Amino acid sequence: MLPGLMQTTPLQISAILRFAATAHGDREIVSRLIDEPIWRYDYAALERRAGRLARALVTLGVAPGDRVSSLGWNTHRHLELFYGVTGMGAVLHTANPRLAEDQIAYTIQHAGSGVLFFERNMLALVERLKPHLGQVRHYVMLSDDARLDPGTVGATGYEALLAGQEDGFAWPVFDENSAAFLCYTSGTTGDPKGVLYSHRAVVLHAMAGGLNSALGFSAFDVIMPCSSLYHATAWGLPFIALINGCKLVLPADKMDGASLHELIRDEGVTFSGGVPTIWTMYLAHLEATGGDAGTLQRLVIGGSAVPRAMAETFQKRYGVVVRQLWGMTETCPLGVVATPTPKLADEGEDYLDEVIWTRQGRLQFGIELKIVDEEGADLPHDGEQSGALMVRGPWCVQRYFRAEEDAADADGWFDTGDVATIDAYGFMRITDRKKDVIKSGGEWISSIDLENVAVACPGVKIAAVVGIFHPKWEERPLLAIETHEGVTVSEAEVRDFLSTRIVKWWMPDAVVFTPVPLTATGKIDKKVLRDRYRDHLAG
Repeated sequence: MLPGLMQTTPLQISAILRFAATAHGDREIVSRLIDEPIWRYDYAALERRAGRLARALVTLGVAPGDRVSSLGWNTHRHLELFYGVTGMGAVLHTANPRLAEDQIAYTIQHAGSGVLFFERNMLALVERLKPHLGQVRHYVMLSDDARLDPGTVGATGYEALLAGQEDGFAWPVFDENSAAFLCYTSGTTGDPKGVLYSHRAVVLHAMAGGLNSALGFSAFDVIMPCSSLYHATAWGLPFIALINGCKLVLPADKMDGASLHELIRDEGVTFSGGVPTIWTMYLAHLEATGGDAGTLQRLVIGGSAVPRAMAETFQKRYGVVVRQLWGMTETCPLGVVATPTPKLADEGEDYLDEVIWTRQGRLQFGIELKIVDEEGADLPHDGEQSGALMVRGPWCVQRYFRAEEDAADADGWFDTGDVATIDAYGFMRITDRKKDVIKSGGEWISSIDLENVAVACPGVKIAAVVGIFHPKWEERPLLAIETHEGVTVSEAEVRDFLSTRIVKWWMPDAVVFTPVPLTATGKIDKKVLRDRYRDHLAG
């Protein structure tokens, strides 16, 4: 091989920050906070404060490769950790405050963190966790000095920490394969597993994420991430936004419909993304108040399948284009995005909407997909045959943190745990999780397809389908429904709605009305439902 004669500048997260501060230094960042006034500054000030943070970490004894944990919401201070911690060569572990407390403690200890940054309204949680965090030496509250409450953990104030440092940190240059973020899976089956993102993976992911085939940003966009910063780096939006010079609006932990509507209206938000439950609340707010979507133009929804009724409501009533996204912590997390192509457009608007609203997305440069049968043989991309979904690429996991064996096979393929089809247009459609697909009398029922039909029933807020034991058919579907507040829906109404929209043998054997449990990342917690209703049909 003849070596190329080009420069080999490492791909580092600090380079994104330096670029944004230079090329888009006055682009605004707006941040809600827990109990403080809205914070406003720009990319140039972000770099200055991230540099001060990096200096402060050195004074706390943090060295390159060390882990620093955060328990933070979507705020400007948490954003500064994204750049200050990783930029000086340390690793930021974004702990998930929605996990069970023993799992939060497990991830912080497993990460080996010596410093914990946390929000003011998490002080009581941190005080309960402290006896289990023997490795943590320093606690820092993400608060201004006036509201600092050190509590029993003796926390230092974040603003005081930065105030004692000078501007002008010189970002070090190091190997692009160095670790940057440690993100843990939600731990619904056993202990959470750590996925250790490299600088190279994060930068490549951010460059690909802004492409027209993916999220399609420009410097005119105003982005409000409603995917949590602690969950797979908020889908990479803190990096994609800076690369493209977008205004950034951070909603803290206030994800209710009224709070989001206020930010969209006041800050001119054009793009947002998050799990379906957030947008269910937002639509309910618009319906109740008679409001409109303001400047909002595009939504990307992921985490679970987007109900078609939701996509239709956004697009036809409010003029907001909805696109699905699929990914996972193990893919940094972007996998596919449902964006249109000329071939689909040629088939007409109805066909285009059908594909866009019922598929998770199409192939993106940087991620390879394939589906395989139970013997591991490749299946055709015909949109009909479904199999285990496998992925590989430069921002896919190779091995979990502290694991002894690779998570990917010898050829780099990682088994996602999803069952999917891929069609001739390159669009992938999740038909189920392996553990959630329902086997009834030797035939398969897709819980996702059944949920997507049921959630369109008037009055239904969330629909969840699980397979439970049946003495004759092995498994049969149980449909759990959470209605909108103040709305009453009967089982007969649900069954009547389903009867003309699904095949007869898919009809659930039981319909229950109950608050639907959610996981720490906002997905339906089917494990809880299966355990709760395990013997519902046994008699």
